[in-house]
Amino acid sequence: MKKSPTFIRLLLLFGAVSSFAGITIAQEQPFRFAGTTCSTTPYLHCPDSECSGATVINQGNVVEMKTRRTYFLDYPCDLKKGEKVTFILSLHGGGSYGNWQRHYFPLLDFVTKHRLVVATPNAPTRAWSTADDEYLQNIVNFVIEQLGAENIKAFWLVGHSQGGMTSNRLLRTDFFKDKVDGWLSLSGGRLGGNPGRSATFAPTSGTIPAATAPAAASATASAMAALRELPTADFSFIYSTGQREVDEKGVPENSDWARKYSCGPRQAPREIADTKAGYIYDSTRLNLLRPGWGLLPAPGKAQLFMFPDCKDGRVVADVVRLEKGHTEGLEPKVTEELIKLMLSAKGGKHQQGGSH
Repeated sequence: MKKSPTFIRLLLLFGAVSSFAGITIAQEQPFRFAGTTCSTTPYLHCPDSECSGATVINQGNVVEMKTRRTYFLDYPCDLKKGEKVTFILSLHGGGSYGNWQRHYFPLLDFVTKHRLVVATPNAPTRAWSTADDEYLQNIVNFVIEQLGAENIKAFWLVGHSQGGMTSNRLLRTDFFKDKVDGWLSLSGGRLGGNPGRSATFAPTSGTIPAATAPAAASATASAMAALRELPTADFSFIYSTGQREVDEKGVPENSDWARKYSCGPRQAPREIADTKAGYIYDSTRLNLLRPGWGLLPAPGKAQLFMFPDCKDGRVVADVVRLEKGHTEGLEPKVTEELIKLMLSAKGGKHQQGGSH
């Protein structure tokens, strides 16, 4: 049967519309990092309490292809290609694990709301050293290359305890100093004036495996010495600590890092109140009842101290979690306030000449 010209035109129009719709659907597919999947509930997310040991020690589901070591990569499942994000490399403390760190500072709960890409790696020895630098650099290169440097608004290092001290070391290396826009130290040392330790802060023995304890002790000593010598790189700096892990003098009111950026005097604190506890704690030390090291997670309050009006858009701040020690996981509101501080700082340094 001979088709009418009108019928043929309708077929052509339908084909064009279908083709256009297919292109549109393809363009709207969310972005995925190569070798990853994404689920609305983050992979191996702990429950509100009593996270199992098997979950805590998991090494992650993303493979760093050059070293063949794994890590966690959390990002919005609705991320669009070309969308601007903030990239965070989050390092666990000595004797700890990546998934413990994911829940100690639970950025994974805020990746969608605040458009974050968070890489959380693992040290096989459970204590970071220069032997891990290639692995960390490869993770950073992978994320930047996959996203495109132009789509990363800012790149932050976050580290708890020995992970914070390691961040301080990395910031002085050629690879990181031209890329990092900020460092958030979670009880990992304070630039420009470090507080003293509480008398109830636990010793390190038993936290880090005996085979690596001497090397970890040496690295810790070097890192503490480095805090007294300010790095030459430019970046924002936020320090967070538990009130019980520092001595009675508290966190110093002055900061050489704030002075570097001509910030104003530290302001009176703003209170952050949490009615929900954090996810995680150190169950191996709980029987010691050392408040400086940490007890069970619980709701609480924190004080945010800002050094205002820092030049070049830098942020310098201290956050003290009241009646908390070194290892109780951060509560949701104080976590989000720290994220907001990070997002408010100047970013984009890695786009201005940092090599990838």
